[in-house]
Amino acid sequence: MSSNALPIDSIESTDQASLPPAANEELAGPAYDTTAPVTREERVSSVDVLRGISLMGILIMNICDFAFGFKDYAYPISTVKPVFNGPHWKVNTTIWFLRWILAEGKMRALFSMLFGAGVILLTGRAEARGAGIRAADIYTRRNMWLLLFGMLHCYLIWNGDILYFYATAALIFLFPFRNLKPKTLLWVGSIVLVVNTLLVNGGQTTGIYFVQKNAAKAHDAEAAHKPLTDDQKSAIETYNKMEDQWRMSEKTRNKDIDAHRGYAKALVADAPDAFQGETIAPYAGFGDWLGMMLFGMALYRNGFFSLKLKTKTYALFAIIGLGISWPLVGIGAYHAWKGGFDHLQTFLWLQIPYDLGRVSGSLGTAAVVLLMIRAGLFRWLFAGCAAVGQMALSNYLLTSITMRFIYVWSPLHWYGYVDYYKIYYAVAAMWIFNMAFSTLWLRYFRFGPFEWCWRSLTYWKRQPMLL
Repeated sequence: MSSNALPIDSIESTDQASLPPAANEELAGPAYDTTAPVTREERVSSVDVLRGISLMGILIMNICDFAFGFKDYAYPISTVKPVFNGPHWKVNTTIWFLRWILAEGKMRALFSMLFGAGVILLTGRAEARGAGIRAADIYTRRNMWLLLFGMLHCYLIWNGDILYFYATAALIFLFPFRNLKPKTLLWVGSIVLVVNTLLVNGGQTTGIYFVQKNAAKAHDAEAAHKPLTDDQKSAIETYNKMEDQWRMSEKTRNKDIDAHRGYAKALVADAPDAFQGETIAPYAGFGDWLGMMLFGMALYRNGFFSLKLKTKTYALFAIIGLGISWPLVGIGAYHAWKGGFDHLQTFLWLQIPYDLGRVSGSLGTAAVVLLMIRAGLFRWLFAGCAAVGQMALSNYLLTSITMRFIYVWSPLHWYGYVDYYKIYYAVAAMWIFNMAFSTLWLRYFRFGPFEWCWRSLTYWKRQPMLL
């Protein structure tokens, strides 16, 4: 029976067929099985470690949304306290560069890959045990509940939810792909990502180019004291609206900050974005996560995530992946920063090569982690990361609740006002809490609290909780 649930120090030498029957699946932790869940020691695996690292790494990016809002998520150029000038510009700029080079897009990509791997784990085990059509039934109900969790998370906690998109991709696309060969999955995933780059990133960049071009012509006519046509007036108005979204005016920024003072006000302010994000976004950006999930299915099938490949292979993944990603993203970030974050220039240098940078970077990062696991390095740290990975759904929701409370819901009202470098104090504190809480919880319980709820709802039967 295929699984990857085994101690870190034995993951290389143990035959996959001899592993314990329970293993990790998607975000929930313990898999569909008919035996008692395995102990925590048996479940410390490479997949858990990678899932925990990627989940915590996602906060490096999401913290900007929690602290400043989505418009300052990738390019914090509209914050109250300036990021790229002022007294702390050096440390802020260094952190921003490191965020892009090491983590931006890569952590989410790796997490999506592991979600795809979870599909293989869940359905493969069930079908191998003779579950038949029940495998599809469990799979469907499981992801329908995940979709509901995502909607509740989006509307009631934070509109940056990703669970809804994952569930949508799983329900529509992933199940029919589960039995394809790794090579086919890689080809399909690559095609999806190329199309995503052309349509989404390429489309946005092209749109920015024509808006700027039309506005420039209108401004030239205005400077020549020529009467403006309705089209020229519209071009200037469109450009001004686009730039206000890109680089918020003080009035727009203050309005956004005022709208995020307390739970009720933030809930109302974020509702339109939440609705748009879960109606239009799945159609516009499904390739972002679907392509990565297909990659993850292929990489699990060929043994990449379960440490079944040769050390030389992982070393090549690390060298080639990071050798492509780090210079590509670093040079792009430099040109965007040097150009003062001009809208078009930033998109040309960072958004067009975005998918190439994050695919190569995520694979290179995963390979480095897997090499360290194989070498037996940082065992205590990886054990903490594995505990987070086993309770990924609980930690994901807990992080959202904690960050929203700190910056928006509590009387502190820090939203919009914190120095950029200081928001990473909250990231470090959350990581420590995630690892400590998960490690302690799993000493006494079989599942994380939300994993238990999800599993019980999926099987429509109360699951045992205590060890």
